[in-house]
Amino acid sequence: METAKKMTLFGLVWPIMIELFLQFMIGTADTLMVSRISDDAVAVVGISNQFFQAVIMLFVLISSGAGIVISQKLGAGKEEEARKVASMAFTLTLGLGVVVSLLLYFGVDLFVYFLHVPASLYEMTRQYIQIVGSGTIVMAAVLTFSTIIRSTGNTKGTMLVAIGMNIIHIIGNYVFIFGALGFPKWGLFGVSLSTVGSRVIALFVLFYIFRKTFTTLITWRDLRVFHKGLLKEVAKVGLPMAISSASWTLSQVILFSMVATMGAEQLTARTYLNTMESFSFLAGWSFAMAVQIQVAHLFGAGQMEKAYRSLYKALFWGEVVVVANTLLLFLLGKHIVGAFTENNQIISIVVGVMAMNLILQPLKMWNMPLNNALNAVGETKFIMYVSIGVMWIFAVGGTYVFGLKFGWLLHGVYVAMICDEAIRGFLVQRRWMARKKLPKAAVSTSAITSHF
Repeated sequence: METAKKMTLFGLVWPIMIELFLQFMIGTADTLMVSRISDDAVAVVGISNQFFQAVIMLFVLISSGAGIVISQKLGAGKEEEARKVASMAFTLTLGLGVVVSLLLYFGVDLFVYFLHVPASLYEMTRQYIQIVGSGTIVMAAVLTFSTIIRSTGNTKGTMLVAIGMNIIHIIGNYVFIFGALGFPKWGLFGVSLSTVGSRVIALFVLFYIFRKTFTTLITWRDLRVFHKGLLKEVAKVGLPMAISSASWTLSQVILFSMVATMGAEQLTARTYLNTMESFSFLAGWSFAMAVQIQVAHLFGAGQMEKAYRSLYKALFWGEVVVVANTLLLFLLGKHIVGAFTENNQIISIVVGVMAMNLILQPLKMWNMPLNNALNAVGETKFIMYVSIGVMWIFAVGGTYVFGLKFGWLLHGVYVAMICDEAIRGFLVQRRWMARKKLPKAAVSTSAITSHF
């Protein structure tokens, strides 16, 4: 009964929503504080964070695949198998994290070169990526622990840890940027130290929660045990998700690289737009995250009719929130970006692009819960094929054509992204509605599937 209560849509949504909203508010404060260093510093953080998102997608195979399998196992009443999956996920994250951290520290020049960073930003970007990148093992572990804990229905615990981590980060920024408490003014170097330090603290807290997540305490001995069968289940779900997620984030890095060739003002404007757009869909994204947990749990329990309904419930409320937030952002956009910078050219670019979000953000919201629900029932290969094919043709290719060749700059980037989201949304909607194309496991696990 306790698990069923935790797995209701709104029971899962509200802690995730609060976590994302507070992270956004703190992230906005973070950007505002970095903007006090310079607009160049904002651009460096923006393009570096896009790069780190691409790097962290290497760990999606582990975290997302494990999260879905854990929810499915718990739904089927197989807690011991769920516990083994969680233990293996941590061990794999630890090993891969060490390798990636070393690569980013010693190979930083190569990665900065491929980002096509303007010469004026090269040295700042190099320093930021080297410091934050060497802490990738921490970033990956935090992601994995959060996903595992959240997949058991404990969204409150991850919410509280995320809030604490970001508050510590903001305090660290204040101390290191402005030289408070007797510290020197370290600027962007201080921001990178604050980022890594806050994640280290969060890691210890999450590990404590992780060990007590299941009925039986997870011990160090459990972390050395591998179960080939369960590992194959995680890989079957997680590998296509990792490929599609890595493809998406790599495409975003390339988009940022193309924007970087448009000039520092266009790059900075895109960074500010990214921060502002987070407000448009973060609450909607909380519904998408929650519905993946719920649908996977219901799928494991063989309750596909409930899973089908829960998707549309999440989609409806997510769209309501996203449309309202995007409209508010459109009306107040000029005043908001004015709080970050006094550069009139950057303000003009941001305001000019803002209206296009009234189309883009609802389309994004259409995709998010549909993708997550299909992933939760094992349709990860379909999502992978659609994501890779459509994104690279329309988002990346369209940005090159509209943004660079036609000279539309950021306006061209947004035209390309709108085309990408619309076509992917149409394809995944058809897939969800096509009952005969859902996984066979969904049909065999429940007699009520015939109503689906």
